[in-house]
Amino acid sequence: MKKSFTAALMFSALALSSGLATVSAEETASGYHLEGGNLWFVELAGKPSADGNKLDNIRKEKTAFRAAAKAAGISYQELRSFEVLFNGFSVRADGIQRASLAALPGVKAVWPVEVIAAPARPTDGGAAPDLATAISMTRADIVQNDLGFTGAGVRVAVMDTGVDYDHADLGGDGVARENSTQFPNSRVVAGWDFVGDDFDAGLTPLPDPYPDDCGGHGSHVAGIVGANGEVVGVAPDVSFGAYRVFGCVGSTTSDIMLAAMERALADGMNVLNMSIGARAQWPQYPTAAAATRLQKKGMVVVASIGNNGPGGSAPDGPYAAGAPGVGADVIGVASYDNTHVTQPAFSASPDGRLFGYSSAAGAPATPTSGSLPLARTGTPVSANDGCLASQFAGFPAGSAALIRRGTCTFHTKAANAQNAGAAAVVLYNNVAGFLSPTVAGTPAITIPVVMVSATDGVELDSRVAGAGTTITWTDQVTSVLNPTGGLISGFSSFGIAADLTLKPDIGAPGGSIFSTIPLEQGGHGLNSGTSMSAPHVAGAVALLLQADPNIPLSLVRSRLQNSAKPTLWNLAPGFGFLDNVHRQGAGLLDIEAAILATVDVTPGKLTVGESEAGPQTRRLTIRNRGSSAVTFDLSHEEALATGPKKLAPFTYQQVDYWDAFASVDFSAGSVTVPAGASRTVDATITAPTGPDQGQYGGYILLTPQGGGQEYRVPYVGFVGDYQTLPVLNASASAFGNPILRSTPTFGPNGPVTINPNAGEIAWFLVHFDHHLRYYEFRIRDAASGAPVHTAFPNFDQDVYVGRNTTSTGFFGFVWDGTRIHSAGKSGVRKVVPNGEYLIDLRVLKALGDPANPDHWEVWTSPVVTIARP
Repeated sequence: MKKSFTAALMFSALALSSGLATVSAEETASGYHLEGGNLWFVELAGKPSADGNKLDNIRKEKTAFRAAAKAAGISYQELRSFEVLFNGFSVRADGIQRASLAALPGVKAVWPVEVIAAPARPTDGGAAPDLATAISMTRADIVQNDLGFTGAGVRVAVMDTGVDYDHADLGGDGVARENSTQFPNSRVVAGWDFVGDDFDAGLTPLPDPYPDDCGGHGSHVAGIVGANGEVVGVAPDVSFGAYRVFGCVGSTTSDIMLAAMERALADGMNVLNMSIGARAQWPQYPTAAAATRLQKKGMVVVASIGNNGPGGSAPDGPYAAGAPGVGADVIGVASYDNTHVTQPAFSASPDGRLFGYSSAAGAPATPTSGSLPLARTGTPVSANDGCLASQFAGFPAGSAALIRRGTCTFHTKAANAQNAGAAAVVLYNNVAGFLSPTVAGTPAITIPVVMVSATDGVELDSRVAGAGTTITWTDQVTSVLNPTGGLISGFSSFGIAADLTLKPDIGAPGGSIFSTIPLEQGGHGLNSGTSMSAPHVAGAVALLLQADPNIPLSLVRSRLQNSAKPTLWNLAPGFGFLDNVHRQGAGLLDIEAAILATVDVTPGKLTVGESEAGPQTRRLTIRNRGSSAVTFDLSHEEALATGPKKLAPFTYQQVDYWDAFASVDFSAGSVTVPAGASRTVDATITAPTGPDQGQYGGYILLTPQGGGQEYRVPYVGFVGDYQTLPVLNASASAFGNPILRSTPTFGPNGPVTINPNAGEIAWFLVHFDHHLRYYEFRIRDAASGAPVHTAFPNFDQDVYVGRNTTSTGFFGFVWDGTRIHSAGKSGVRKVVPNGEYLIDLRVLKALGDPANPDHWEVWTSPVVTIARP
């Protein structure tokens, strides 16, 4: 066993937001920041109607809750009420009122309402784009053309920025209209705008019946699912539901997502695609739990797993998989890079060769005509090309600057070029693969900025170094072979889920995908992300449902997983290692194999858990739906492991790769399954001895004797004792952890004195370095140690808290010198007398046993003095 590599690649992609929203507060000048806000899900004790509860019972619970809150004098604003997929409300309340709400009778839990940033807008790609190479990767083209399945009769919901239903590829008449009312059309048959054009989280939504798209992302997603025109999607004859949860810019909230999920159910959708989510959450989070309930009600949910891999714009290491993708019955999707990239292009002298590029976000639109001389500031080995103003000495004003990626930000490079008189910037990569860069920042970039591949950058450099070259902007596009095609995208997030279940479940093309965008934005364009891979799987589910209308929904995911093909390590495929199971799930989708499969192997994935418990045996059931008996040989395919979670202060979480492999023993080396029958086989999985606190995985392979389709079952496990992962990890932050401060100003870390009568409160700033099961703050008399009572209790153990997503992120908890009334769950607060107190923060670790003291972490605060006049 040896450590192989540390990944530190960058890729600009959609980041999914995360964190326990607690109390909003001023940002400090110290470098750390507070995550969260003042929006909450209040979950009541009764089940939602999707789990069998009667609506009358649910509504009585809500009436009792409102009466109890009023009697306790709790100040809050009710935002949305839910009955079907969640029993409760979304509310706005400050930290103290939130604690009081949690203490009301009938309250099961209080969850943060996450704020999710709007996805990146696709890049206008010019004319004649297609999805052919991505579709051929998953063999959806064969399903359409040879098997004859196109998704006809299947209704796919797209929860996103809306859908341009004027677009001819999506059933419209091809006439561009802003704020169009040409809805529904022949393809987009249902939907709702929950927010309005101007919505951003914190503003009042202005819903309307027309889910048109001014953001672009939703139309791109819908085109991947099932466009039929210039672009042909995975399932070109599906019907769409469009559920708009974003304004034109800005963010949305997870309670709006939940409302859209309930609407899609009411509209009779068969599949829901959610290229959206909140990272580093538990499967129990409300949107993830609601998505699982949707399957029980007859809808398959497909969701992006997140774009926080080592090559993403906000890298977040392992356990970053987002909700709802981590939901127990949700299909969480990873991304693979497309084999080819169709890009807008400029030509270069002397031969007029086309060079494909990506336009940078934060820069003006790239022109489609005009010529510029190209000048360079470094060479293909420069590490800091364009990072220093001095590198532009003598730069010929009016030229395009050729600059290699590295060391400093793209904004710094572009700003230096702009200040030197450059008329444009051509960035090029320093590693294989394509990037969608951003040059947003201050000062604003006012010249076009594009980016080409490393290979093309070296070629352009050689032309400049030789006789010189001129570039000419064009309105043409070119198809470029992608050197990372067929491998996991650098931005794709790592699992596993906090409960050690395998996430993501499967992968599909999501890196460098052409699809539909609003007609006002050009009609077709390029985007990358697990936002693009999820709709590919959603379209594949539609094909499968058409091919097998009677398939139990509980088998949809496992049938896709059984037929998927794991791929080689994306950083070094030549080494021959399979990429991490907790990065690619079952592997690359093969929808033809899933449809033609005559065998189901269940469960479709295995969770091995902590290796401290020793080897684990899991039983697989092999069901033969074919017309003849099949004998399978059983074997094991090894995949790379990753090391323990690493949090690098002020940068990002890195990932260590290890060639550490489990071993698998079978109860029989082969098994014969008669036609129409089922057989079982036991697999005993023994974890590798290291790396401690790492994650490992592999694939159980069933190979038919005499040839035929192979079937796989992926598995994952944790090396060692999961409860040794620290939650209150002081070394995870450069500021200390936790921190006690006071308002109205953030003073030094240490003892504080507050006068609650004057509005002064104590702040507890806490960095959770890993997911946790439960937390509470207990008050003690500083002199005697005698307990006073709990300040912030959570009375139900089913509280699952996501971790912070950066090393500088903290959650803020406030104390105003009151406590929950000890008489019971009433929500009533009592004043704590003047005096000196200690606060104990108690944290139960993920999957921890409340009866085991080793599974708890406890931090005792400095003295808090309450001094009212």
